[in-house]
Formats: sequence, C-alpha cells, structure tokens
Amino acid sequence: MDTLTQLRSASPYLQRCTSPIGRIEVTSDGEYITSVAVEHQGMLPHDGLAYDTTAVTDEAIAQILDYFGGFRKTFTVPLLQRGTAFQVLVWNEIAAVGFGSSTTYGAIAKAVGKAGSGRAVGGAIASNPTPLLVGCHRVLSADGRVTGWSWGEGAPTKAKLLDLEKIPYVP
Repeated sequence: MDTLTQLRSASPYLQRCTSPIGRIEVTSDGEYITSVAVEHQGMLPHDGLAYDTTAVTDEAIAQILDYFGGFRKTFTVPLLQRGTAFQVLVWNEIAAVGFGSSTTYGAIAKAVGKAGSGRAVGGAIASNPTPLLVGCHRVLSADGRVTGWSWGEGAPTKAKLLDLEKIPYVP
C-alpha cells in the first residue's frame, strides 16, 4: 500500500481553512475528528491531498473559524483521540481547561496522579492530535512562561492563541 493510500484509509475525510495563525487542516473518519494540524513553515501534513469533506469536518472548520472570530468559546464536535492511557488522561485534563483560563504542566501532572512528571505531561501534550479543539495552548510553565508548542510556528503561535483568549503569560 502506498503512502497516499495509507493516509486516505487512516482518515478519509479532509478539510482546510485559513486562520490568523496559518492554514488549518482537519481530518475525520466520517464520524469523529481524528486530527487537527496548524501550518508549519508553509506546510500541512496532508498537503497535496484533495479536500474530501463530510459534515463533521465542515462543522469543525466552522467552529474553528467562529473561535477565531470571537464567537465561540467551546468546541462540540466529536473527537477520536488515540494515544496511551497516560496521554488520554492528560488530554482529558486539558480539555477541562476552559476558554480564557490556563493551567501548568505541574498542575496537570498532579491532576492525573503523576505529581512531579511535568516533562512527561509536556510529551503527552506534544502528541495531542487535536490542538485548538483540546486547548493545549492553555498550558504554561510554573512561572507563567510560554514554552514550546508543537503546532504552527511553536511558542509564537501559542502566544497568539493566548492573546486571543486574553490569557496572561510571561513572554
């Protein structure tokens, strides 16, 4: 099976939009959103593949555009997030952090029963398949600094999202 066929079979539906942080790509299995990606250095993971949308990808894009337009504070599209048990615990904890709020890597580690494992939490966050929809940009260092972000152009993109939500941080 070639790479293009593997991509199609993993997430057959694809939709993109342009946002203030760059192009965004959403994939779906037809029922759930399976990934969200933010353009990095002018590229998206599935550049070159044609759009093949479905209702759930169209709704995800509409909600993302509403978020950037200042009309949406929560996302309601169904998600299918595959990961380790630890990753899923971290992603669920992050999903509970609402618009305009923040938390720290250490607080997430403590909440999932792994106090002192902030770096492991950072690794789980870096693997979040649905950034924006699960707001991993809301996680800051213990002193409120913006640390790396795995999407877009990294910390500068994360800072733009924090600014959009008026979340205070230390640059």
